[in-house]
Amino acid sequence: MMTTSSDTSPVSLVTGANKGIGLEAVRRLIGAGHIVYLGARDADRGRPVAESLGARFVQLDVTSDESVSRAAALVAEEQGRLDVLVNNAGITGPFRDVHDYTADDAAMVLMTNLVGYVRVMQAFLPLLELSSDPRIINVSSGLGSFGLLNDPSRKESTAGQPLYAASKAAVNMLSARYAKLLPGIRINIADPGLTDTDLTRVPGHPGAGLGHSVEHGSDAIIAFATGGPETPTGAYRDRDGDLPW
Repeated sequence: MMTTSSDTSPVSLVTGANKGIGLEAVRRLIGAGHIVYLGARDADRGRPVAESLGARFVQLDVTSDESVSRAAALVAEEQGRLDVLVNNAGITGPFRDVHDYTADDAAMVLMTNLVGYVRVMQAFLPLLELSSDPRIINVSSGLGSFGLLNDPSRKESTAGQPLYAASKAAVNMLSARYAKLLPGIRINIADPGLTDTDLTRVPGHPGAGLGHSVEHGSDAIIAFATGGPETPTGAYRDRDGDLPW
């Protein structure tokens, strides 16, 4: 049976949060006074990290209906609501010559980066709608921007990664449409920018050895999650401000 938490601290959930940008977002949200659920597929990796930060661990695989439903049930039982959802879990997919990509490659990337976001949002909508100020932050990328693709002054214009970029362009449209359909929830899109994480250190990644810190990479997420009444909905931003669609 669902019970509403008497604690006035905001309740947040971050997916894909046992390392990298997600972990930094957890750390900063805890610092802002939130009760934070650290979501990760692997309990052996996620639980110790959550305990070290003072977060609550929840096993959450965004590609599994059962896993996401269990996570939502846990938060409902323990808190009775959710104030902030950060959809962060994602994969880059394989790095290949463009001639060598397969339909299975595309399905794998989209199942995590797009379908996973939908799965998590739908499961947690009932809890978000019990919040007095619900927020969803969908982590995207500048690679999903048509404006940046066509701006030769930006590094996004020369990057490859067509499957990853397509998944993030889809996340942008998904988020913008959800923001219109759910005006009671602030739904925004955060671009971390090129950030030094495990995702950018894989062989063949064009940003290997480059990128700013995870703190800078989480700036837009935290701004959307903790901003005041002026926080918009349907915005697409990095740490420096609005991005072209």
